Order: sequence, then C-alpha cells, then structure tokens
Amino acid sequence: AAGRPAPACVLGIDLGTTSVKAALLVGAEQGQVVAGSCSRETQAHASSLEAGLQGMEQNVQRIIRALNECLAALPQQQLQKVSHVGISGQMHGIVFWKKDKGCKWTECGTGPTFEPEEVSHLITWQDSRCSPTFLSSLPLPQSHVSLATGFGCATIYWYLKKSPDFLKSYDAAGTIHDYVVAMLCDLKKPLMSVQNAASWGYFNSRSKSWNTDILKKSGFPVHLLPEVGDPGSIVGSTICAWHGIPKGAKVGIALGDFQCSVYSCLTERTDAVLNISTSAQLTVQMPLGFQPPETPDPSSAITYFPYFNGDYLAVAASLNGGNVLATFVDMVSRWTEELGLQVQESAIYTKIIKAALDQNNSKLSIHPTIFGERHMPEQLASVTNIAVSDLSLGHVTRALCRGIVENLCSMLPVQRLMEMGVRRVLGSGSALARNEVLRQEVERIFPFPVVYGKDVDAAVGAAMVM
Repeated sequence: AAGRPAPACVLGIDLGTTSVKAALLVGAEQGQVVAGSCSRETQAHASSLEAGLQGMEQNVQRIIRALNECLAALPQQQLQKVSHVGISGQMHGIVFWKKDKGCKWTECGTGPTFEPEEVSHLITWQDSRCSPTFLSSLPLPQSHVSLATGFGCATIYWYLKKSPDFLKSYDAAGTIHDYVVAMLCDLKKPLMSVQNAASWGYFNSRSKSWNTDILKKSGFPVHLLPEVGDPGSIVGSTICAWHGIPKGAKVGIALGDFQCSVYSCLTERTDAVLNISTSAQLTVQMPLGFQPPETPDPSSAITYFPYFNGDYLAVAASLNGGNVLATFVDMVSRWTEELGLQVQESAIYTKIIKAALDQNNSKLSIHPTIFGERHMPEQLASVTNIAVSDLSLGHVTRALCRGIVENLCSMLPVQRLMEMGVRRVLGSGSALARNEVLRQEVERIFPFPVVYGKDVDAAVGAAMVM
C-alpha cells in the first residue's frame, strides 16, 4: 500500500475468535479518522464430530451472520461511499469449501449479501487435535516457523490420516478471512497473504512459496493450498453491491489480525506492542533487512511473523490471554449453578474486576497457562503461594491478571526489550480495553510509558493498509 494515496472511504473488517468488528475510515485534514465502528459477538462455537473434545470449531454461518449484523449497523450513507475493503482475521485456522458452491447471494434489508453454502466448520487456531506425537510423525517443514496444532497444514494432515473422506468433499481452503475475500470477489482459487501462509506451516517466507515437494512426497493434497500474494495488495473487486457498498469496490488480500492490530498503532521502531484479546502477544519490529533463521528453534518462545513491506515482527505469541479470564468466569458461573444460584456471566465479569480493583496486591502466584504454549505444550497452569489471607475473588482475579502479563514477559523479558531499544509500550486488544486490572498490572510490570488503543484495532489496521 506504500506510496498510494489514501482512499476517501475504507471499510475495515476483523473476523476474530469471539467477535466480528468493523470500522469505517474516512479521509480528513488530519489524515484518516474512524467515522463509525461496530462489534458483534459471533457465538459460533460448534462441537467437533471427528475430533471430539480436542477439536475447537466454529460455525461459519454464525460468523457471517455476525458480520452481516455489524455491517447493517453502520451508517448506510457512509457505506455507499466505500471504495476499498480491508479484511483481517484469526490466523492459523482453516475452513474448507466447494469453489463453485461456496456461497449464495441473497437480498437482505440493506441490499445483497452472501450466505455460506457448501462450507465446513472453521477449525480454529485453538484446536488441539494434533498431539505432539502426531506432529512428530509429520515431515519436517522447510520454514522458520515450528509446526503446531491448530495450524492449517497440520489440520489437513490430521484429516488426511484420520478422516480422508472429509477432504474429498472440498476443493478449496483458506483462513476464515480468505474465505470472505474469495466470496466477495468470486475468486476461482483463493489468494492468501504471506502473513496467513506463514501461520499455516510448511511455508518458506524467504521464497514466498509452499513446501510443495515435501508435502507431495507424503501424499498431502497440495491442490487445497491457496495462491500466495503480498500483504497490502488488491485481489479483486466486489462482484455485487454488498450492504450498500458499491459493486466494484476494491478488496485487499486478507491479513493477519495480529499484524493489523500492530499496524493500527505502531509508529516508531522503539515501540513494543502488547495485544491482549482472546490470546495475547508482545511484539517488537525487527531492524530493516532482518531475515528469520532458516530453521526454527522449537523450544524458543519467540516467533518471527511476516509484517508489511518485507519487515518482520519478533513476537511472544501466548495461547493464554482473555480466554483464561473467560474460563475463570465460566468456572465461577458453573460453581454458583451447582450451588443452586443463577448469575449472568457478564455480571460475574463486572464483580470480579471490581473486587480485584479493591485488592491492590495479592501474594498468590498464578501461572495461567491452562491452554499450554506452543513452545511448551505439556506445561499447564499452576497456583502457588496460597495463603488463607488471599483467597477472596479479588485476590484471585488480581493474581490471574498479573499472571497473564507475567507469562508474556517470561517469553519476551523486559531486559530483552530494553536491549532492543524499546522506549514505550502500546496496549491493544479487547481484553485490555475492557479490564482495568489488566491495565494496572501492565503498568506495574513494564518500566516504560504505556499508551492504550481501541477495541477495534485490527479492523482499523486492515482499513489503514488499504
């Protein structure tokens, strides 16, 4: 996108793990400003027939319904001026569809829209069907990224070995946001950005190509792999007016939600970005010209993510963020239910945060890795230093919030940030935006000034790239 004049009105969309967000950016004297934004929870969790409890799947119809609700809530007169659409979403995950029957276009209150047709569930980045034993049985990738469960290519291998008939039903695959781009532009073959391709595994970021030779030798269905393009490129135009957005609006290649969150706020190479939404990441932009090592260190907590214009981000990508707090709230809710009481989960959130704000400190030490970590999948959560004085909801919530931030800092230590020249931390993501206790712990742990962004950072970033 570098060097292009900024378009007058851009729609940015982020298809997240728990919600869909949309933001309208319009040109103003001081640059682009957010003219409207909207967020809708997807409530798309679906059970997995093949993978059982190890599976983590989402219903694509529900995700698209949330997207339609989001767009219907934005100002129609602004949508009619949209010339470009930028889309980001959760990386690593995979959805399969039939090229000629991926969706059908129908009329709704705000104009034409599409509905998923012959489309699988989305198998998300949180999916844990690929055990360490299963992953070790797969060919070694030629990539700077270690293969992990929840990665698109690992999931395809799982179906190939455990349920091969499933793959015969489909002839296209991509991330959920690649799917939306393909439907909007009627792409005959999905086109995926380098950012998303690297997140699937078996992709060489230097040559910008899939490990097709390695994959073919093991019988992998390489026809399912999308074409790959550069982040920031235009892949096509909307084939229909869509919720009032004109037919022919330019659509950008689908981008990683994390890279877009960073793009929405990162202005200086001396900034570190801390993002806590469903998962959590701490990142620093690498110096110009940096290239990741040819082979990954599987025990390293740092991954190098392709960014924009050939740059890379050094990322501590934790699987444990807002989802840890959500699990804690769910546990409290179940306990109260077992005691014969009914409390709304939203009320529990409000009460535990208020209780934690009243407890400035907690001797409790919570290592919150209930979902493991990619570099240490076997290490789960633990609670230590338990004293009678620190058993209130406030003490536990405070310790849990601190543990989430400390876990990230154990992956990319403050000392290392200082050595890399970091002078400021930019906070983004929905969990950080909504939880004052988390923000307090961030400010307690980092010795740098902390500046916070908005809840719709990834959607804004996707629009800014256009």
